[in-house]
Amino acid sequence: MPANNLIRPDPEHTGEPNRQCTCPSPLGGGSPHCDDLDTATLQLDTDSPTCALHPSSMAVRKQQAKQRQFELLQRHQQQLLRRKPDPFEAVRVLPSKTFHLYTGSRFQGKQRSGSHSYDVVVDIKHVDLDDSFLCGYLHIKGLTEEYPELTTYFEAEIIGPKHSFFTRKWDADELVDEEHWTLFRPFECLSSSVFYGRDKHVDKGEGRASKCTYRHHYDSQTYEHRSEDVVFMRWKEHFLVPDHQVQGISGASFAGFYYICYSKVTGHISGFYYHHSSEKFQQLLLAPVQERSFGSVEYR
Repeated sequence: MPANNLIRPDPEHTGEPNRQCTCPSPLGGGSPHCDDLDTATLQLDTDSPTCALHPSSMAVRKQQAKQRQFELLQRHQQQLLRRKPDPFEAVRVLPSKTFHLYTGSRFQGKQRSGSHSYDVVVDIKHVDLDDSFLCGYLHIKGLTEEYPELTTYFEAEIIGPKHSFFTRKWDADELVDEEHWTLFRPFECLSSSVFYGRDKHVDKGEGRASKCTYRHHYDSQTYEHRSEDVVFMRWKEHFLVPDHQVQGISGASFAGFYYICYSKVTGHISGFYYHHSSEKFQQLLLAPVQERSFGSVEYR
């Protein structure tokens, strides 16, 4: 409300003397009764006293305070917009490793198929032990004339609470599983427990535990690869790199998968490839390459 439209008390009706306003507000100067009002009523804040007879002065100050708050909010929002978004803010990527098996590790060796042998290099790109998962690239040389060197992307299922020894996919039934898992010596004591529910650690005749380096009765709910000397896995190749659209290659197949056994003691990996139309028991033998990376760190 403009200052010249203010309604002021009439001294004739109030019976009070006509006093001059001493309010320092720009709207002051000559308004009666200012020094008769309570000090707490007169002041909006201690630094800027204002007369209660000047309601427009108080309204202006309230509006200024709202404007300051709005400007501060706008400034804060602009700072948030200028801030670079962090794609991993919700979920942090934590390092995960077990002995020679970690993100950035490399293995090299051979794949044997009958009388033929092929050079193989495996690069591990990501390891997540909590999720029983890892992935990487498998490079193999000399498999076909058309493709002197093939690279495939694969993902691994680590046997444990999340993945059992029973594949139940990729054309592999329990008989195929038993044929391949039992090829690994560390699996010898687990085989009867896994496939027949009997604990081979106990000798039926004498009731004594047999001598065995690899311990425990297998239970799909409690088996934990972290507490074992070996890690059993399945490696499934998904596509060629870099041309992921290639579905098949004459003289080679990546439609199957590998049964894998990794030794924490030696760092070596052994495996057997399976595909229903491929030669049976193609063997994969790999050894760790000297470390070429260090533990993961995160800069923020």
